[in-house]
Order: sequence, then structure tokens, then C-alpha cells
Amino acid sequence: MNNSLIDKYNIPGPRYTSYPTVPFWDESSFTAELWQQSVIRSFNESNDAEGISIYIHLPFCEQLCTFCACHKRITKQHSVETPYLESVLKEWDLYLKLFGKKPKIKELHLGGGTPTFFSPANLKTLLEGIFAKADIAENPEFSFEGHPNNTTREHLQTLYDLGFRRCSFGVQDYDPQVQKAINRIQPFENVERVTNWAREIGYKGVSHDLVFGLPFHTWEKQEYTIRKTLELKPDRLAFYSYAHVPWIKGVGQRGFDENDLPSGEEKRKLYENGKKLLEELGYIEVGMDHFSLEHDDLYQSMVSGDIHRNFMGYSSSKTQLMIGLGMSAISDSWYAFAQNEKTVEGYQKRVEEGKIPVFHGHILNGEDLVIRKHILNLMCRLETSWDLQTSFPELENALDALKEMEADGLVAISENSIRITDKGRAFTRNVAMTFDLRMMRNKPETRIFSMTI
Repeated sequence: MNNSLIDKYNIPGPRYTSYPTVPFWDESSFTAELWQQSVIRSFNESNDAEGISIYIHLPFCEQLCTFCACHKRITKQHSVETPYLESVLKEWDLYLKLFGKKPKIKELHLGGGTPTFFSPANLKTLLEGIFAKADIAENPEFSFEGHPNNTTREHLQTLYDLGFRRCSFGVQDYDPQVQKAINRIQPFENVERVTNWAREIGYKGVSHDLVFGLPFHTWEKQEYTIRKTLELKPDRLAFYSYAHVPWIKGVGQRGFDENDLPSGEEKRKLYENGKKLLEELGYIEVGMDHFSLEHDDLYQSMVSGDIHRNFMGYSSSKTQLMIGLGMSAISDSWYAFAQNEKTVEGYQKRVEEGKIPVFHGHILNGEDLVIRKHILNLMCRLETSWDLQTSFPELENALDALKEMEADGLVAISENSIRITDKGRAFTRNVAMTFDLRMMRNKPETRIFSMTI
């Protein structure tokens, strides 16, 4: 990857876990009532055939990691666990009333925050409360995120017994200087221990998260982390760029000087060298920022064309309806998005009032649905095509914007389709941006996204 391409295309841009992206949601047309109507419509259309997905946001962490852009609450007081989980179950009951009949759960993911902040017993109470009022689909996909420092064998066994078969551990980096800068001190031995426990118990998929572009990152440090990771051979890897957005996340992402961050060129080399090493060691790039071994479901879903992307990232299957439970969780009915109250107190107050605790969202119009499909195709399959039903008025403008990328060898354009080339994979976000009509029409006056490179 030459430096001129990096300089040209390294601009702020969305990660496209949704379209429209959150900053371009139309708040003026959104109401809680319209959201609930979209949930009922989607549930009735899809539950019997494919079931629903559930994301549960568990926001508590015992310490602040200064690279993190998630919605979280820092505390060492574990007395917060029970009242929070009670609120989540009450929110679930509010959705059950909307459904009118038992939902069929196809996917469930515990994210955060730190899900393993919660005791195994409390997690069991939560999940049994969810499952007691639902059916479980055949071959469900249940997964959770664990912190290597506080995930116990009891956590892993309890969740396995409840049907979980995938777990993900946040590694980030093994270099001591980098770990100190991001306030995430965890020895390799801790990651090794929980990974081995998971395999001994029977988990079919173990994933590790690695981040490039962190403060003080050099290729030597990243190569060390990748080679240490490969000693454990996780089934899949998230290998993604650090998103430096302190203007959004405030003091949490200012635990180091911005001069300590690698430049755009240095960061691109971290990605290119890391990708090359991972592929030499047997990993296959899947979508954007993900790698997996050939046996893993994520790779198999890419081959079959079933891979999907949503607020939880890439997944090997999809459901039309995804319900987000807990503080700040985002739900997706396909026809609308909605986000819950972003503070623990605000979330719990709304639930206690008997209200589904969404505070903003977006109702997708017909054009949104067309663009959403194109961007999903690009993010998941690295190509998209159009006909009379999936064309849109500004398609020619999008194609004109792609001509320069075509000249640079990043995309191949035909009469009714485009394809992102191998050379262009690193610029997938840039390609998707040319289809982003809401952003094109309402260009932000201030910086709201991380850099694409």
C-alpha cells in the first residue's frame, strides 16, 4: 500500500454497523410508538421462520481502559449487579407484551462493559429469566465477551451449561508499555488460562480481539503480540484499528498524549504487516477487520454468502429483528433503529415507569432500505449490484465518486455492479461512504468519526 493512497483516503468515516449511521438518524420522525409498531411488524414477519437476536449490554467495569469508546460505568461495588439485572428482565417483559407470543431466540450476545464483572450466579439468574419465557431455535448462536483477568472457570462452565458455545476475549496488545498507556494490564498467562479452560469445557469458538494503532505501537511490538496470540490459535480474530474519538468520549480517551499515537502511514503498515503475518499463519480475512481459520463459522458464512453485519459486528447468521436490552443498547427491527437511555439511572427509571427505555432512534424510509442493502453488501461481500428496484436517484453521483478509486485499482465498476478489489479492501469504509446519501446531503461541520485508515 503506497503512501499516496493512504494520504488520499485517510479521512474521517463511519464503521457502518448500521445505515443510516447514528449521527444521521432523523430524530424528528422517531417516536417510541412508531418504534414499537416496527418491532411488532418485524416480529410477525420473521419470528416463526428465523427467530430473533438479543444483545444484552452489561456496562460495569472495575477500571477504565483508556482506549475504550464503549458506554460503561466504572465501579468496584458489585452490589449494582442485582438491581441492574432486575431492570433488564423487566425490560424483556415489556417486549414480550409487544410480541404477544413466545419469541424464538436464535442469537444472544452478552457485551459491555465487562459481562464477566457479574458473578456466574447472577448471569445464570438473568439468562434463565430470559429463556423461561422464550423458545430456543435449533442450533442457536450464544456468545459473550470476557475479560481475561476476571473470567473464571465457573463463568465459562455456567454459560456453557446455558447453551453458550462462543466466547471472545479482549487482548488488545501484550506489550507492557502499550498496556500501561491504555490502562489494560493483563499478562499472556491470563489469556492462555481462559482460552485453555474454554476449550477444555467444550466451546467451539474462541475469539481474541487485537487492536492496532494504539499509543506507542510499533511493528516490533505488534508482531510480538500476533505471534504470542498464535501460540493459542484462536478460531477467529478481530484485528481492528483503534478509533481515537476523544471529542465524543471525553477524558476516557485522553490517558496519553496524541503524539504517542502512530501516524496514518505507520498505522497502515501495522495493518498491512499484521494482515500478511496472519495470512502466513493460516488466517483468512473475512469482511473488514476480521480473520478466521478455515473451519470457523465466520469464514464458512462468507463462503456461503450468509455473513451479516450489525451493531454487534460481523456474525455468521442474521435475524431480521434484534432486541437490545440494557443501558445504551441499540435495537434493530430492520425498519427502524432505537437506542436505550445511556445512563444506568436513566435506563432504570424508564423501565420502572413501565416504558420501553428508548430515547432516540430512526425510522427507515424506502430509500434508506435500498441504501442499507448496498452498504451491507459492500461491508459483508465486498460487492453490490442494482436493478430498477435497487437503484436510486444519486447512483450516478456515487459512481462518479468511485471513478478515482477505480483508477487507483481499489474497485472494479461494471454496468450494474461494483466490486472492491483485494487492493481496495483496506478502503472498504471509503467505498461505502460514496453510497451514504444521508452523509452526502448533510456533511458534518465538525469531526464526528474516526479516521478510515
